[in-house]
Parts: sequence; C-alpha cells; structure tokens
Amino acid sequence: MTKEQWGALQEQICNTIGENNYKTWIQPLSFAGMSDKGVVTLQAPTSFFGSYVSQNFGDMLLAQLSTVAPTVRRISYDVGQSVEAANQSKEPAKPVEPAVAAAPKDLPGAPLDNRFTFDTFVVGKPNELAHAAAKRVAEGGPVTFNPLFLYGGVGLGKTHLMHAIAHELSARNPHLTVLYLSAEQFMYRFVQALRERKMMDFKEMFRSVDVLMVDDVQFIAGKDSTQEEFFHTFNALVDQNKQIIISADRAPDEIKDLENRIRSRLQSGLVVDLHPTDYELRLGILQTKVETYRAMYPSLSIDEGVLEFLAHRISTNVRVLEGALTRLFAFASLVGKPINMDLVQDSLSDVLRASERKISIDEIQRKVAEHYNIRLSDMIGPKRVRTFARPRQVAMYLCKQLTSRSLPEIGRRFGGRDHTTVMHGVRRIEELRLQDGQIDEDVELLRRALEA
Repeated sequence: MTKEQWGALQEQICNTIGENNYKTWIQPLSFAGMSDKGVVTLQAPTSFFGSYVSQNFGDMLLAQLSTVAPTVRRISYDVGQSVEAANQSKEPAKPVEPAVAAAPKDLPGAPLDNRFTFDTFVVGKPNELAHAAAKRVAEGGPVTFNPLFLYGGVGLGKTHLMHAIAHELSARNPHLTVLYLSAEQFMYRFVQALRERKMMDFKEMFRSVDVLMVDDVQFIAGKDSTQEEFFHTFNALVDQNKQIIISADRAPDEIKDLENRIRSRLQSGLVVDLHPTDYELRLGILQTKVETYRAMYPSLSIDEGVLEFLAHRISTNVRVLEGALTRLFAFASLVGKPINMDLVQDSLSDVLRASERKISIDEIQRKVAEHYNIRLSDMIGPKRVRTFARPRQVAMYLCKQLTSRSLPEIGRRFGGRDHTTVMHGVRRIEELRLQDGQIDEDVELLRRALEA
C-alpha cells in the first residue's frame, strides 16, 4: 500500500460517503505507511477526529483499501509521528501522547467579572436555595446536580452566581478546565466553525472541558442546528461525568421553541428559581454596596432613610438598584453635597418614574380581601360591621398610599362611598398603626406583597 494508491481511492471514497462527509472527515487524513502485518496507519488532526472516523467510517475505509491492497488487515489512526518517519529515524519511535485539552485561557469563553464572587453575593430568602446549590457545585468533588439549571428574571443574580461558581472552582482546583460563555457566544462559535470547516476543532474543544457553563440558554431556542450541536455536547459531557451549569430567564418548560429532547435534559438535574427580591434583600444589597463606596468616597455622608427609600421604590431589578446607588455617589461627589432625599429626587427622577409600579385599586382590594379571608363583595359592600369595616379602611389607606387616584374616585370604587368616608378611613389606619402592632404589621405585609 502506497501514498499513490491512497490518493487514487479519494474520488471513490467521496462518491461513497458524499462530498460534505468526505471534505469534513476523510480529506484531512493523510497516509502514513503500512506495516508488515497489514496495518495501515492514517494520520488524523486530533485523537477525537481519529476516534470519530474509526467509529463511523472505519469499515468503509477498510473495504476500500482492500480493493487496492488485499493484504490490509486493519487501520490505525495516529496523531503523532508517521510510520515512514519512524522507520527512517535512528532513535526508537516514542509513544504517541494523547491530545491535550486546551488550557482554560485558550478556550473561547467570556471573561469573568472579579466582582462577582460568593463573598459579594447577598443572600436572602428569595435566593437562598440557588446560592446553596451553587456553593455545593462550586465545592467540586462528585457531580451531584447535573445539570444545575438556574432561572429567574433580569437582575436577580443568575450571572453573579455563575461567575462565582467559576471563580471558586478555578481557585479550588486550578487544573480544572472551566468554560463559561453565553448561549449567543456558543452559537457564534458554532457558526464560525461551520463557515471555516473546523467542526472537529469545535467539537473537541467543547467536549474536552471539565465544567461547561452556558448563560442565557433561551437564546438558542429556535436555532435548529445550534440546538442539535448543544444537545450532542450536553450528552457527551454528561456521559463523561462532567459538570454542566445552565442559566435562563425562565424554566425549561416555559422556553418557547426549545426542542423537547433538550428541555427534558435540562429538567433532569436540579432546577432552581431565583425569586424576585424582597425589601430586606434589596436593603442588604444596598448596605453592602455602600460599604464599598465608603472606601472610594470617604468624605461623603448618607442620610438615614435614603437606603430604605430606594429599597422600597426600586423593587424589580437589582442592577437598576445598584446603578441608582452608583449614580447617587457619583453625583454627590461631583457637586460636593451629602446624599439626602433632595439629592435622590434630583439625580434619580427618571429612575424613580420608571420603577414606579402601577398598582391598581382592584389589585389592592383583592389582596386585602384574601389577607383577611373575607369576600370581596362584603369588603366593598354596605355592611359596616367591624369584620368588614377594618379591612375596608386598610384597603382605602393602601389605595391612597400606593396609587395616584383621587379620594372621590377611590370612594366610588368602594361601593360609591363619599370622599370624606375615605379620608376618615385613611386617618383611622394612620392612628391605629401607631397604637396597634397587629394593624401595622398587616399593612406592612400587604404593602410589600403589592410592591413585590
């Protein structure tokens, strides 16, 4: 068997398996020699490449080689020195070393933010389960949750936890190959590999990692080819007992246009929801950030009540909340003023308007009726017994505090009552909040529930 004979077989092999398969899998192979025992050695770009060709095209190649060299018994795929070169070398041929996985710095991942660590992650009831699961995975050791799927709305801490896991894993075991990237980057690398005909490099790269982390996986939904490659990558890593960590903005079964086979794989591990933040968690986040800013702006003072006000008003997105605090400190340092409520109103007017949640009177009435376990019709009806009157006054008070509706309009929504009745109800609850701890607690619980 010679190089010329191998070259003569190329057209026939191409006709047998098709031009795409030939260019992807066979053309990169080169003839390296044939031993006396009938073993033909073909050189492959990588060990993974050789394994794939052997599994999928090995029998076909052996049959084709046998037509020109009947003594061929077996094919060997080599990623090292060719047989001919080894025979010509005066020194004994060295054993071929297995292909080495790319070092983390060579992988096409996204850069990690040094600020996003477990130390800077503020834990509260809405995110304590996600934090615990992330810490468990970051400890390394036997894979227990595979995949770990984190989901939640914008600015709730998914990316922070992903970065924290990557930092912790790398610190505990520097030899681990940890790859973190967004779903969009995964798709871009896949398309680039297709365009440059480097699919084998792409496959080997993503299958050689110890930990694969993909952020915002919802973006591959509807991209059929990318989903298929992600599916095969996912399976290959799970089969090797490698850790996979995924994040998305919603649960797997809520991601539209995601293939069912991928959805079922994502649901096979631990799926954890990061709930919307509550007041206490938002306040804790602000207090943590303030400690950082005090080192940067030691001369700035911040009035009492400012952080509480921000935690109440900006309730939907932690990024917006942190950005508002950053703007406050920057603005105060530029104008040389302390951070007080006047500065908050001046510098954050646009943020406060945008974050103002439109709470309706209907929503308040339903929530209060549920809280006191009474029928909505009784609360807004004509009955004046205390069982219904007190919840009615609480609802009126909340309507006055949380909506921009006028007193006459609020009265009309409570069974056509006069605005003076609404005024009396509001004043009565204000008085009771100072005298009755239970009423104060009820009002505060309802307000938080409505603003969440």
